[in-house]
Amino acid sequence: MTIDTEQIEDLGLKILAKKYFPPSFKEQFKEIKEKFLKFLVIPGEKNEELENRTVELTKLESKRSMTKKLKSVLTIFGISLVMVIVTWAVFAPWISPFTYDQLLGVDKTVTPWSGPSELNPFGVMDHGRDVFGRLIWGARSSLTIGLGAILVSVAGGIFFGLISAFFGGWVDNLIMRITDVFLAFPSIILLLILVSLYVPKMEVIMGAYAILGIPGYTRLMRGSALQEINKTYVFAARVSGSKNMQLVFKHILPNCIAPIIISLTGSIGGIILGIAGLSFLGFGDPSIIEWGNDIARTRARIYNAPWAPLWPGFGILLAVMGFMLIGDGLRDALDPRLNA
Repeated sequence: MTIDTEQIEDLGLKILAKKYFPPSFKEQFKEIKEKFLKFLVIPGEKNEELENRTVELTKLESKRSMTKKLKSVLTIFGISLVMVIVTWAVFAPWISPFTYDQLLGVDKTVTPWSGPSELNPFGVMDHGRDVFGRLIWGARSSLTIGLGAILVSVAGGIFFGLISAFFGGWVDNLIMRITDVFLAFPSIILLLILVSLYVPKMEVIMGAYAILGIPGYTRLMRGSALQEINKTYVFAARVSGSKNMQLVFKHILPNCIAPIIISLTGSIGGIILGIAGLSFLGFGDPSIIEWGNDIARTRARIYNAPWAPLWPGFGILLAVMGFMLIGDGLRDALDPRLNA
């Protein structure tokens, strides 16, 4: 369908006429009476046009509020810190002046524990290993263990939490009692037991953190799901013929995932800190480059070679602070109970 020049001119004239010569009061009152009189006079009467406007304005206000909260200074600072750590982990072969194998070996051309130099800007630790290179490669190990463990924990927690809340009864009791048993024990002791049963490898540490993280996410997801199960849209989906698994993962899960996302970002920093603590206690994997291992190996030299334990600790600080700030920003943006 084409519009000729006359139609365009006619349309333009009508727009200009409406702008500069508004309709008379009688015409405006007639339009109001036809569209909104019932809405103004009859209690409980709804006007479709006003309802649509309200919905659109609410969506726009919600988007603006969330965007504004995510643009806070601390959240942007946290995202910047995490981007720095991720950049180190992804581009470690290009950023580090030494390869992974070189940083695990012995460099006899360099004096151990020597200070910063042109070749080694952050100094050297035992066996002539470059501190800067190990700082860069350590980011990859910490993120690999942290992200791998948290993804398994979240997946397991979501599954068991939804099943527990949806089916209830003996299924709920069984899952919650097992969860209570795990949560009743100090996690650090359980972690040390699990790691001590096997050779302290990166896969074992990741699996131990993943298993111990499932109960917390199970309880969190169960609480969120219980708030959604009795809502109208769930009954509507059930009446429309949705099967149990479709109802759980298609309708309930998307509406109660926000607390999981908020907790996830903060937990990554906690796992990175926990991995460093585990390595500091001597239960880390000595065959990998990891910040906690470096602190444990250099803690006795804190006075005569402070750069050796300082920089791995600085890497842990950046990673944990970055993820914590992102978690706080997501909480402010996604939690409807917060007005700030």
